[in-house]
Amino acid sequence: MTTVCPLDRIARESGVAALVDGEAVAVFRTYDDEVFALSNFDPFGRASVLSRGIVGTRGDDEVPFVASPLLKQRFDLRTGACLDDPAVVVPTWEAWVSDGMVVVGARRETIAS
Repeated sequence: MTTVCPLDRIARESGVAALVDGEAVAVFRTYDDEVFALSNFDPFGRASVLSRGIVGTRGDDEVPFVASPLLKQRFDLRTGACLDDPAVVVPTWEAWVSDGMVVVGARRETIAS
């Protein structure tokens, strides 16, 4: 478990990079204050940049995503699955807010669709 920062240090619909157990993790805050954590590594652009991507939602079910700042592929913040190429999935971590602080927990097992 890693405490990243106070929630109010992450602007709504944006992200920050954090080092969690030696791995670069992108931590995002949505418009409605949900937090998500996934790998900061963009597998298409081959660089650690996802924390600088554009956060939004897609479709009627409002899937929360981050669009890579490099090649614009969109990744589901809940699962790490690429919305443009479902065969590509980036790792995700548990994330929550406790006493106003953003906390990143265990890495989840990645399941390709």
